[in-house]
Amino acid sequence: MNKAILMGNVGADPKMRYVQTRLVAEFSLATNEPAYTTPAGVQIPERTEWHNIVMWDAAAEFAEKYIRKGSRLLLEGKIRTRYWEDRNAIKHSTTSVYVDSFELLPRGGQ
Repeated sequence: MNKAILMGNVGADPKMRYVQTRLVAEFSLATNEPAYTTPAGVQIPERTEWHNIVMWDAAAEFAEKYIRKGSRLLLEGKIRTRYWEDRNAIKHSTTSVYVDSFELLPRGGQ
C-alpha cells in the first residue's frame, strides 16, 4: 500500500501550471517532529521535514483560491518518485506526494 498522511504548514504559495488541459498545483509542506528526551536523558531536538506536494484538477483549483504560505493542511496521498537526466548527463530524482484528499485546518491549531 502506498499511502502518506501528513499534517503541516505550507512553505510557499502554490505554483500553478497546466499539463495538457489539467490544472496542477505544486507547493512545499513542512512537517515537524517535536523535541523530546529519551529515557537515558539524551535530548533530541525538533526536526522539520519538507515535502513536495502535487494537487490535480479540482484540488488544484481549491489550492489556487485558498491555499497560501502558512496554511495548515492535513492531507493523504501517494508517494511518487521521478527520475530524469539533464542535458549534461547528470541524473536527478525528486519525490512528491500526489494528493488524494485533504483538509484545510485552522492556523495555529494542533
